[in-house]
This record gives sequence, C-alpha cells and structure tokens, in this order.
Amino acid sequence: MGLRAGRASKRIWRIGGHAVGLAAIGLGLAAWGCAAVSPTPSGAKVGVVDPMKVLKETAAGKRAEESLNAFIKNRQALIELEEKELKRMEEDLVRQASVLSANAKKEREEQFRRRVMEFQQKGNELNREIQEKQREVMEGFREKVEKVVAKVAQPLGMQVVIEKAKGGTMLYNDASLDLSVKVIEAFNKEMP
Repeated sequence: MGLRAGRASKRIWRIGGHAVGLAAIGLGLAAWGCAAVSPTPSGAKVGVVDPMKVLKETAAGKRAEESLNAFIKNRQALIELEEKELKRMEEDLVRQASVLSANAKKEREEQFRRRVMEFQQKGNELNREIQEKQREVMEGFREKVEKVVAKVAQPLGMQVVIEKAKGGTMLYNDASLDLSVKVIEAFNKEMP
C-alpha cells in the first residue's frame, strides 16, 4: 500500500492503487469539514504536509539546497568572468577608437557584437542548466519525502495526504491535520 504523487499538473495521490484527486477531497472537506485525523463522511482519514517546510527543516533537504546553491554559484561565476571580459573588450574599443582606421574599428565593433551574442546564448544555456539541476534535485528529494509521508501516514490510518503549498489548490486546513513535523522527525531519523 504505497503513497505516490501523480506527475500531472493537478495533484493526484495514489493510495493502495486508488487515484484520489485534490478537487474531490477538497469538495468533500469543504462540504462537511474535517476534524483532526478523524474520518471524513466518506470514511477517509486526511492529513496535510508542507513539503517546503520539510525541505527547510531536514538535514537531507538542507544538503539538497546547499548542493543546488553551489551549482548556481558555479554557473554565476562563469557568467561573471564572461561579463568582465566583455567589459574589458568594450573599454579597449572605446580607448582605441580614435587611433583605429574605419575598417579596423568596424571589424572590432563586429567582433564585440558577436561576443555579446555569444554571451547572451551562454547565459541562456546556463539558466537552462540551472533549471534542469533544480528540477532534478527537487524531484529526487520529493521522492524521498513521499516515501517518508507514506511511513508516517499508514500507522495513523490515513488514506489521503494532501500537499500544502503557497499558491496551491488548498485554501485552508485545520492545523491539527498537519503532519509536517512528524514527517520531518521521521525523515531526519531515516535519512540523517
């Protein structure tokens, strides 16, 4: 009996092979309300987890963030080096503009424009690399969180755990439904 997130843009949780959509859960909760770890009218026990809190407050989450930040700093350093080189080229061009022939000046300006275009392309490529690395790190961490959530939710008899996220589909939840602290504790024990 596993808990697994769907990959669709809407949040779908699979529990024991059954797909449960947030819209259906949200309508049920909004219509009838839900007490802490108590069954909904349909009999399903519901919990809530804030994955960003888990990321910020677990050792593995902090390591994932540090890894991502180091990768980003490395890419930023590459961009800064290129930027300094472009500034040096521009300053040289401005300084030598009065002594260069018209053809030489035009050639140097064209060379500078090409380097600027290369710089922009490299910047775009580095941004794509950063986004891909971020997606890779976050997906790996999310998979670990899902396993720990299942281990915490099952002994509590929960059949559904909803992700709490800013700007997400959940507008309100009773604080007693929040399993984030229990997930953080279990996560730190399992993956120190």
